[in-house]
Amino acid sequence: MPRSIGLAHVVPQKDGTVMGVWGGYTLKSAFQPIFSFKDGRLLATAYECLVRPFRDHQPVAPGAFFAGVPEPDRFHVDRLARTVHLLNAASGLDPDAALFLNFDPSHFTDAAATGRALRDTQIVLHETDLPAERIVCEITEQETGSHETLHNFVSELRTYGYRVAVDDFGSESSDMHRIEAIGPDIVKFDGEWACRLLASAPGVALLTDMVATFADRGIRTVFEGIENAGQLEAAERCGVSMVQGFALARPQLAPAAFGAFRAAREAAQREAPAQPAPEPTCAGAREAPVRSTARAGRAFGRRGI
Repeated sequence: MPRSIGLAHVVPQKDGTVMGVWGGYTLKSAFQPIFSFKDGRLLATAYECLVRPFRDHQPVAPGAFFAGVPEPDRFHVDRLARTVHLLNAASGLDPDAALFLNFDPSHFTDAAATGRALRDTQIVLHETDLPAERIVCEITEQETGSHETLHNFVSELRTYGYRVAVDDFGSESSDMHRIEAIGPDIVKFDGEWACRLLASAPGVALLTDMVATFADRGIRTVFEGIENAGQLEAAERCGVSMVQGFALARPQLAPAAFGAFRAAREAAQREAPAQPAPEPTCAGAREAPVRSTARAGRAFGRRGI
């Protein structure tokens, strides 16, 4: 397999989307909304971009797919997936929403690797007119060789104008030391850990303190893995900035996602009482209103994968 990605591995589809081709696999984009709380309503302000592999037109579990990718090729597959996500997002998602893209920090061990990956991203942003401020680089929980390596990688991301998020905070490799090393704009709490804490009053109190501490440092927070109304209500009491999970919306493949997300926004706009336009978020993007807390899961979840 060539050690170059570019657009040569991207194949346009008749429905207006693109897919990546790697070996005998095709890689498609799925998007999962991330919601913010505002005035008692949930607003879809961002989308996490997720890869969905297929072989012979049959879905393959992402974990199984990546486990089968040879180690030397994983960096290139990640680059290809991000290219596919950006092209698909530009063609059909809300143009004001932020886009969360996963970056495995163990791949960025030197300046040359970082430069190659970020040049790919810059080329796609230029081709699609996507502004850099919409991009949130989600640093996954994999370890790096040193804090210096991680710091240099994050510094390079910021020179391009991207925001940075730490993923799975609370898991074994994503702790306060990682927060200090990265200095993120956003912290995403590990879903299993956060939901376990949301089940008890002491846990909610602990999460509330942590959210407040991050807020004092100018860091926004996301609770992942929200699966029921009780967890959602507890999350709101904690003061968390954003929430994500199956109770609200399942990931959906492009292009099906585009119509479903657009319909939900339009329905919410029809139902919402007249009010002033929301102020810009810290991303510089307008918040896109969706259905209320009670209805959000049904609005997005019917065709989830």
